[in-house]
Amino acid sequence: MFYHRWATAFFVLLVWASIAAPSWGDLAEPRTPYLFAYVNTLSVAPGENISLHLSSSEPVGKLTIHRVGAKEDLVHSVDEIAMKRYPIPDRASSHGCSWPAAYTFAVPSDWRSGYYRVSLSSPNPNPQPDAKPVQTTCFFVVRASDPGSTSKILVQFATNTYNAYTNWGGHSLYAYHDRDGLQGHRVSFLRPIQSQFENWEGPFVRWAEANGYTLEFAINGDLEHRPSLLDHYKLVLSIGHDEYWSSLMRDHLEAFIGRGGNVAFFSGNTCCWQVRSEDEGTALTCWKQWYNMDPLYRSDKESLLSTLWSHHLVQRPENQLTGVGFLWGGYHKSHGQWMDGPASYEVHRPDHWIFSGTGIARGERFGGKDTIVGYECDGCEMEWREGLPYATGSDGTPKDFLILGTCPATWAPDDAFWYDRFPKDRVGAAVLGTYTRGGTVITTGSTDWAHGLKGKDPVVEQITKNVLDRLGK
Repeated sequence: MFYHRWATAFFVLLVWASIAAPSWGDLAEPRTPYLFAYVNTLSVAPGENISLHLSSSEPVGKLTIHRVGAKEDLVHSVDEIAMKRYPIPDRASSHGCSWPAAYTFAVPSDWRSGYYRVSLSSPNPNPQPDAKPVQTTCFFVVRASDPGSTSKILVQFATNTYNAYTNWGGHSLYAYHDRDGLQGHRVSFLRPIQSQFENWEGPFVRWAEANGYTLEFAINGDLEHRPSLLDHYKLVLSIGHDEYWSSLMRDHLEAFIGRGGNVAFFSGNTCCWQVRSEDEGTALTCWKQWYNMDPLYRSDKESLLSTLWSHHLVQRPENQLTGVGFLWGGYHKSHGQWMDGPASYEVHRPDHWIFSGTGIARGERFGGKDTIVGYECDGCEMEWREGLPYATGSDGTPKDFLILGTCPATWAPDDAFWYDRFPKDRVGAAVLGTYTRGGTVITTGSTDWAHGLKGKDPVVEQITKNVLDRLGK
């Protein structure tokens, strides 16, 4: 207890110093040849302009842009772009780089909605024959020019999570890879962002398009700043690691469900932390476990504290949206928890339509070959009656939530310090389940569902098809 009080006081001192002190100067320029890039916006529609911001030790670079789906289509290239060196501001991670635009263009009207990877390269000045080019990538997402015209299924990429984990410029919302070993509380989108697309959304999108599904795309911020976009869709998808949500994102998606819209959370650790957008959506604030440092602490706006959605001061557990939450989940084959676990779901109610065509029986497991239950998981409080699990509803999970499959999961011991009322000995589960409240909500309770699609697991594929076919048409 003494250690944690001392750590809290030390953290307060460092935060105060970072706010009160003048800038400590620009970060040092890399000693090796470098090329850094970011875009002025991660979400753009055909006809709108997008700008590329660069800093490089090299004077000239080559640009290519590919749309990434079932195949990678080259849609744009420029043989030579002039590049310059720019300083990395000390607060680049929290307030952006402020580099001028190196290249600006209007997105063509015929570009399909999707994830677009920007690649830049320049010859290495090193005279050695095996010297690799100096290169980097960034990305943006193109929304549909006429939303809902090609698909009634909208995928919203977890770009808030991408930003939260990016430590470029010194800081992220985590301490483990921080420049000073200090957890940041604000991160900017106007810096090079490390995409997590290839870990989760990429395998899902490639599988879906290869199997004949047309999807349309947006980012987390679009749920907050463009809520009318939802009016054009029947099904919204969350895929992979969709951890950071603002209150307006939740408000708009919950209203969509209430109007009869469907949502499928092929994701885990979903909506775990509440964030607040700042500077017209170009930055995120989240104080996380240091909620008592949030300016909203002990104010009449404590429900907007940028901490765990399940925190007792916020009183809005993510279970109310997704059906499950991290407080009743945890880790599986990660963080030292269940490292020899089955990484698969045990089926409890095989007669449900989600299992149609799978041929799977009660008590059987699926997905272990591809570790579809892995990394971070969400669950709910449950009780067992006659060998079947039932949601108690006492944790915010809807009363009619139907538990279809489970796999054990546990928090890592240190995580209990995030939440001052968490029992350290709790064993939770990744929970596959569903409820209906106007529209239908499906959740897998695991970040790694898409790994089963990449591995062509027949049960995972059939369940995913059942969800897309029933709820997205």
